[in-house]
Amino acid sequence: MQVVPVFFVFLSLFWVCGSEYAASNAEENQFQQVEPAQPAEQDTYLIGECLSKEYTHKSCEKVFCHPWERCVEGRCLCKLPYQCPKNGTSVCSTNGKYFHTYCHLKSYECQRPEAKFLHKGKCKSAETFSVSLGNGDSSLLRVKPLNQNNYILVCDSEWTMNEANVACKHLGFKSGAEYYQADSSITKSASNSLHCLQITCRGLETSLAECHIQMKSRDRNEGFVSLQCHENLRACSDGEFHCVNKKCIPLNKTCDGINDCGDLSDELCCRECRENSFHCRSNICIPNKNVCNKEIDCLTGEDEARVLCAGKDKDAESHSMDEERKMIKTLLPKVHCGLTNHTLTRRKRIVGGETARKGEFPWQVAIKEIHSEGATVYCGGVYIGGCWVLTAAHCVRANRVHLYRVWIGLLHTALHDKETDTFSLKQVIIHENYDTSTYENDIALLELKAFANGECPLQYSTPACIPWSEYMFTAGDRCKVSGWGLEQGYNKTHVLKWGHVHLFQNCSELYPGRFFKQMACAGTHDGSTDSCKGDSGGPLVCFDAENVAYVWGVVSWGENCGEAGHPGVYTKIACYYDWISHHVTRSLISRYNI
Repeated sequence: MQVVPVFFVFLSLFWVCGSEYAASNAEENQFQQVEPAQPAEQDTYLIGECLSKEYTHKSCEKVFCHPWERCVEGRCLCKLPYQCPKNGTSVCSTNGKYFHTYCHLKSYECQRPEAKFLHKGKCKSAETFSVSLGNGDSSLLRVKPLNQNNYILVCDSEWTMNEANVACKHLGFKSGAEYYQADSSITKSASNSLHCLQITCRGLETSLAECHIQMKSRDRNEGFVSLQCHENLRACSDGEFHCVNKKCIPLNKTCDGINDCGDLSDELCCRECRENSFHCRSNICIPNKNVCNKEIDCLTGEDEARVLCAGKDKDAESHSMDEERKMIKTLLPKVHCGLTNHTLTRRKRIVGGETARKGEFPWQVAIKEIHSEGATVYCGGVYIGGCWVLTAAHCVRANRVHLYRVWIGLLHTALHDKETDTFSLKQVIIHENYDTSTYENDIALLELKAFANGECPLQYSTPACIPWSEYMFTAGDRCKVSGWGLEQGYNKTHVLKWGHVHLFQNCSELYPGRFFKQMACAGTHDGSTDSCKGDSGGPLVCFDAENVAYVWGVVSWGENCGEAGHPGVYTKIACYYDWISHHVTRSLISRYNI
């Protein structure tokens, strides 16, 4: 059966992106060797193939990096202090060093861990914030806040492993806490007063001073926190979860929104979440208190979706440096992408072949080749910002760069439209590992020829966002495909058309031996959205909770247009984030994690 490069889409998020930027096979095998046993209880919540990749709070495929970090090849790496925003509140570190902003301090701490956060404002002499553990079996946690002469015990109310891990990291235990418990058998004289400190943390702070701390009257029968920090490595039992940092925790502590491991590895591969936690579509569990708190935690923003949070906006709480961190994020450079210029209306039907309206797909481009008979549209592409267009490798040849023209803002290929930008090309970059026989790595970048000032100010276009993680969208999500491809009966259309398709989970079974790790596919199970309704190289876009569009694939190949069981195959763009950013610069395409 002939396979031709046409249009149509399908996706499996559980495939590992296989490229030169992915982990080697040897590393993957090593990860698999340390993967914990999979008891029946664990299978209920945890996803084994995800666990084998050993994701942690430093894995930007799964989490957002802190404002003082940036995402490089799947890891959150420390920025240098000068890369932080200059605006913010001045802070003082535990080694007495003054910093202009909290972000500057945290980036400095990445290089020198002893320089932890002490307090806001300029440093003064004789200021201390101390944490200690008592001797003996009780190991009571004692904290001496700033401007206090004595240590104060910590209330067990609202205390979780989030706080316990931060306390132990503050004390120098890199893996955090082993366990904590409440000790209520403390006399008034032993506790020095009937007051205690109530402390709440997010779980990834390195100092208790970064957390929200307040003095409160001790409730009757309320215990004080007793803490054991993690010191010794041991083999995990069948009833325990093996954290990436080698800690062992009870299985029933996974997928509950609490960072029990200390490196978040127990919350990043969850098929479902336990009570009092929220399940992100990327299979991450976050605490319910983080939902609708005006800070996005889920990769596609569903925890802050307007529909979910309507009437539920929470008052801003002074959780110490939480508000400062949120403020810093607002100062980071942002890429404005994925927003349409057209007010979309919801459609109850999933159909193919709808006619696009002006501004509805502002990232869609048409690629024409100039020849003696004129110019015809033979491939599509997607504008991604600056002077760059993304398309399929099989659409272009580097030695024909002078013949190509890119039309942006075009709706009808045969009618003149003054709201259309036309560009010739400066260069064509085809993926170095593109295989013409299998369509592996079927991806190419087109650099538009800039104006005299070196810029490409497109008036009638908006770029689509580039996804940085293969976990942003999942099987079953509804996305849109668009192009000038063939109608039913293989008739050519001159009008930009679009259709809804769903991401599929396992295309390797439909195309055995021909579907590879960097490919995705989508369509409709009955074939009602015809795969021929768009061009090769054209975009498959998926939308996050705020209706921001990400180019999830470019049309690569397919067969038997419009037949059930033959979804179209796409190049999965999330697999090529580093390749794209290498050529166009990361700051151009990174909506987050820069």
